[in-house]
Amino acid sequence: MTRVKKGVHALKRRRSILKQTKGYRHGRKSKERQAKEAILHAGAYAYEHRRDKKSHNRKLWNIKINAGAREFGTSYSKLIDSLNKKKVLLDRKILADLAEHHADTFGRVLKQLQ
Repeated sequence: MTRVKKGVHALKRRRSILKQTKGYRHGRKSKERQAKEAILHAGAYAYEHRRDKKSHNRKLWNIKINAGAREFGTSYSKLIDSLNKKKVLLDRKILADLAEHHADTFGRVLKQLQ
């Protein structure tokens, strides 16, 4: 069998790793070993935080809905309870947007629930 040298592929892998760490600080951007570890950690954190982002957004929506509901004299929990009882299919994301940007429309939704 003929001998296969791996120089081209190894160099390609190294260049790829260093390209991904562009903008990192210190040796993490220029030293192969540190760069590889930085990429592994960055990937793990990105995966975790994509999931955290969903709960973070839901918390923000709840705060916005509560603030909007308080302006009309009700609380978040009472609003959600009445939405469920009347089987209104507006999710928290939409309600938060209405409460923040379209207060008059949010008020009309609340009046229909009472």
